[in-house]
Amino acid sequence: MNNVLICLIPLLPLIGFLITGLGRNVLSKTASGFFASATIFAAFVISIMAFLQVKSGTTTNVIYFNLINIKSLVVPFSFKIDQLSSLFLLIITGVGFLIHVYSTSYMHDEPSKDFSKYFSYLNLFVFSMLLLVMGGNYIIMFFGWEGVGLCSYLLIGYWFKNNDYTNAAKKAFIMNRIGDLGLLLGVFWLINKVGTVQYDEVFTLASLAKLSTFDITGITALLFLGACGKSAQIPLYTWLPDAMAGPTPVSALIHAATMVTAGIYMIARSNILFTMAPATQNVIAIFGLATAIVAATIAIKQNDIKKVLAYSTVSQLGYMFLGLGVGAYTGAVFHVMTHAFFKALLFLGAGSVIHAMSGEQDMRNMGALKKHMPITHITFLIGCIAIAGMPPFSGFFSKDEILAAAFSKHPILWGIGVAGAVMTAFYMFRLYAMTFLGSFRGTHDQEHHLHESPKAITVPLIVLAILAIVGGWVGIPEVFMKGGHHLEEFLQPIFAQSNAITEKHEMSHSTELMLMGVSVALALGSLLFGLNKFKNYRKENEVASSGIGEILENKWYFDELYTKIITNPLRSASVFFTNIVEKKGIDGMVNGTGKFVNYGSRQLRWLQSGQVGAYVLLMVIGMLILFIIQLFIKN
Repeated sequence: MNNVLICLIPLLPLIGFLITGLGRNVLSKTASGFFASATIFAAFVISIMAFLQVKSGTTTNVIYFNLINIKSLVVPFSFKIDQLSSLFLLIITGVGFLIHVYSTSYMHDEPSKDFSKYFSYLNLFVFSMLLLVMGGNYIIMFFGWEGVGLCSYLLIGYWFKNNDYTNAAKKAFIMNRIGDLGLLLGVFWLINKVGTVQYDEVFTLASLAKLSTFDITGITALLFLGACGKSAQIPLYTWLPDAMAGPTPVSALIHAATMVTAGIYMIARSNILFTMAPATQNVIAIFGLATAIVAATIAIKQNDIKKVLAYSTVSQLGYMFLGLGVGAYTGAVFHVMTHAFFKALLFLGAGSVIHAMSGEQDMRNMGALKKHMPITHITFLIGCIAIAGMPPFSGFFSKDEILAAAFSKHPILWGIGVAGAVMTAFYMFRLYAMTFLGSFRGTHDQEHHLHESPKAITVPLIVLAILAIVGGWVGIPEVFMKGGHHLEEFLQPIFAQSNAITEKHEMSHSTELMLMGVSVALALGSLLFGLNKFKNYRKENEVASSGIGEILENKWYFDELYTKIITNPLRSASVFFTNIVEKKGIDGMVNGTGKFVNYGSRQLRWLQSGQVGAYVLLMVIGMLILFIIQLFIKN
């Protein structure tokens, strides 16, 4: 593949952004939707070509020009097309195209100008994400990293006239900046020690030899902080549930397939550094597992359909970090892929439901949608089965690979991970049952308008449902099919260095089958329990939560805790600096200088009275003073 075609992959969405953004006042909705979707589809086609080239054994590292060229540092503008980036290109452009098509119908009630603005933001987001994964060094990756942060702010706060939505957008932007600072410091540390940020140079034995154990641990800890912000891990995860303020397709794009997986991509790309920092890996595993469990417990008691999916996303990201922490890099990337399919499906399915319910998002006001929305129902059910980890759906294979690696690391990690999987099955089928089964609990007007969504919404759901079923078949474990894990074989060159120095813990087939059986049986039991408990849910039978239920309903009070220990002290400090330091201190000093000069000039002007007698008197006094100094003080 030539350099121009590779450059077109991110350039096409950028062109779409410029067309829809600059032409927002003249383009029709049809034209805006077409241009925005067509550019992503074209990028998807070229991404397929790049993937096939890599699959045939040809990887590419294209250098276009030098961004920085000084004696101590050269940073080229380069794109790296290899196994890892080509896989992410397919996910971003493929799922991104389906979401663009879905959006043409979902957002059709928006005014033409705002409709075009929305699609320009989507295109810019895809461009930034492509830049992130294609970059051949940490600086280009950081450009894309910051770009998706900006676009998330614009898309989450798309309905900016609502203060709650703009606050959610600001929260996402600020919390991401905390992680971004860690990433930037880690990159600066790398530059200081190895003198380069180019992947092909950083990961060589010569460069790695320049790093001490302290250096590697410090760098990876800072990179992990960056990943915590972007991929919503404890303690920087609270922005993601609030980001549900944006339009539902935005939730699917940002919080299922792309932005939140940026941290996993960055760690997978830097895998050799993390493999050489076992302390950091242990921290990643612990934080990932903690995030998975905390988010799963919160999802159990949420009633907003998008909030349940949001906390589910946080929980699944925790599993990906668990995989990275125990060295199952392929498993983590595998789960990124399968999660992109079934979570995008679930978010878009939720959007279809919200569309039919005239904007209603509270599951307690839904029910019995199965008969009104057959396509949405069956595709949503497929997504629920996949995320619950039921074989042979995609989520089963990727989840099992991570849990098996966790068991090899320590059985306790596996046990806690299975507990999270059990909760996942419960809250997802609670959501499914409250939404699609039982009796309708909404208003008569809502029931009258219930209908299946148009094809622009249902076709992407069907495609994603198929991918949610078969997407995991590229990673069939050896216990079922020898040589069936094609993804592991495909990604082997990316993780070869890590695999060479990682101690392998071979697991017998009987043990692996036993672990699979236990996790699937427990998840199935939880699934059936949730389905049976909520299939005939009625609002009038619900009792107010108390005890642990109230704590979970209030999300472990994390937001309140952050407000108390971070937000309020910062506000108090800002008031002090504003009123005392700035107004009375800095402004007082500046204004006081002017007042002193003014006062002094008023007093001194009396010396210039215009009276000759006064001047003679002052002259005499001056002469006397000089005489006294000359006569007495000098001696």
